[in-house]
Formats: sequence, C-alpha cells, structure tokens
Amino acid sequence: MGESAKQREIVRASRSGAFIAADVGGTHARIGLVRRAAGSTAIDVLRYERYACADWPSLTAVLQDFVGRLDGQHHIEHCAVASAGYVLGDAIVNENLPWPVSIGDIRDSLGLLGLAVVNDFEAVAYACQFLENHQTTPIIETAATPAVGPILVMGPGTGLGSAVLLPGSPHATVLPTEAGQISLAPGNEREVAILGELARGRDYVSYETALSGPGLVHLYEAISTLRGTPATLTEPAAVTRAALDGNDPAAVEALDVFCGLLGSFVGDLALLYGARGGVFLAGGILPQVRDRLLASSFATRFFNKGVMRAFLQQVPVRLMDHGQLGVIGAAGLYLHGSNAH
Repeated sequence: MGESAKQREIVRASRSGAFIAADVGGTHARIGLVRRAAGSTAIDVLRYERYACADWPSLTAVLQDFVGRLDGQHHIEHCAVASAGYVLGDAIVNENLPWPVSIGDIRDSLGLLGLAVVNDFEAVAYACQFLENHQTTPIIETAATPAVGPILVMGPGTGLGSAVLLPGSPHATVLPTEAGQISLAPGNEREVAILGELARGRDYVSYETALSGPGLVHLYEAISTLRGTPATLTEPAAVTRAALDGNDPAAVEALDVFCGLLGSFVGDLALLYGARGGVFLAGGILPQVRDRLLASSFATRFFNKGVMRAFLQQVPVRLMDHGQLGVIGAAGLYLHGSNAH
C-alpha cells in the first residue's frame, strides 16, 4: 500500500471513534479527547485539559498522563498535534518549546496507529469557521454581513502566526503562511527611528521582531534608548503590566507602537489575501490588552491604505480567545488527511 493510501486508511479509521488532539505551545499544552460531530464537519470535545509545559519532562509524558486519566474508557489509536515550527525527520523543530519532541517516541509510547503534526495557526484558522460572533470581541465592525471569502487569522504570541481559511466544498482548506517574517515597514518618523534601533546587530528585521512577546520587549528597549532612559524590564508580561498601569512612559509608548504596527500589518495582509470573510486576531497577548487595542491607532492604521480604504471598510476584525481552538483545528485537519506520520 502506498504512503497516501496508508494515510487515507489511518484517517478513515480515526473517523470511527474518539482520538486525541493536542495544541502545544511554549507555555501550555492543551489536550482534548475529540471526535467528529455526527452529521457535521464540526468537532466534539469530549474531555479537555491544559498542562503547564514546564511541569513535565516531555510531550510524551503529557499525553500519557492525559490518556491515563481516561481510565481505559477509550482505546486511543490516533493523535493530532498542532505546534509552531516544522517537522524535520522524526522531530518537531521549534525553539520555543521547552523540550525536544520526537514523533516516533510519541507514536511508540502510546501505541498509535496514526499521528499527524500540523502548524498551530493552521489549526486555529481551521477552527475559526465554527466560531459564533458572541464568542469573539469586535475590534472593527462593518455595517454589512461579511462576504463569503478568505478569512485571515493572525496574532502575536511567542511568535507571530498567520494563516488563511479558504471556504470550499466538501470542507474548507487552510493556506499556511510565514507572513510574520515579512520585512517590518515603519509608518511614521517615530517608527523609522525605532526600526533603526531594532536593526542594530540584526541583519534582518521582520514584523515578528516587533509584533510578538519578545518583540514587545524589543520595542520597549528601542524606545528606551531613543528616550535616553534605562530599559529595566526584560519580560513581555512586565512590559505589558507597566504599560497598562501607566507607570513607565517607554512601556506605554511601546504598547501604543505595537498596536499601531499591528493595525498596519493586518490591513496589508487583508489586502494581500483578499480577506472578504473577515479577520480573526488570536495569540496570547491581545486578549490581555483588549481595551488598549480598542483605544489605540489600530483601526486608523488598518484603514490607511489609500484607494483600498473602501475595501477594508467591508472587512470585520474580531478578537478571539485561543482556548480550545487549536485542539479543534488539529482534529479537523487530521480528519481530512493532513500530515499523517
């Protein structure tokens, strides 16, 4: 049997019962017992747990604990893992994970017939088609109902992820992107000066250099240098707290610049992919700064695209909490035969 035929057999088998789906990040691993909803392309989450990665020696140990808690009620033969990074041989390559991940070790230790690895933002993008408006926060609203078309999903966390959901039949597909690695484009004189600071000691400055957790620290350090003040904060959470508390002018400016750059970049991507279906913002940072994002220059910068302003005025932008979406998306992509190993 050829490799593609084997993958089809694996996926066909997983449709007959429950299986494990995991969304693995640098801080947390979210694990779900899932199955396909009857008569639908949606995913039912039967059980869900969140693990602190630092408390466990490996992803295999996390998955073994989750399976052990099922008390033998389900015979698990299939698993889908959503993770940032990429697959190289037997390993998931991702500098942000706290431990190396061996695909073979997971498969052998759990006795799996099939294991799939998908990109984390691909998984979130796939899952966003099942969201209801009340589960999200409007950042930019439109008068008309969103058109049927590509949906952009992007957001800053440990990195800057991005993917596009393409509606289709019998099911939607996902276009993975590395848009976060596009060259950072300043939008005003202050950002030109900040870019100059970010470029010191770097051969290349991407949007991710500024629009991510580490990127927020980079902005804070650059702005502190421009202000002639010491950069005393070294962690993204500390910069965020100081900005929201208003007790560090460099941190306040860093968060304001962060929101403005984000609005400009999201507008660029919405044009690039023709995101008539709307934009969903995700990632670990934005839910923490929602009110500041709403009061920032995000919308002004989003619309500031010359003759394309009218197009962008028809594109809604909503903020979603990641939650179980990565688990749901990993499961859905696996059911459609994505990246079985």
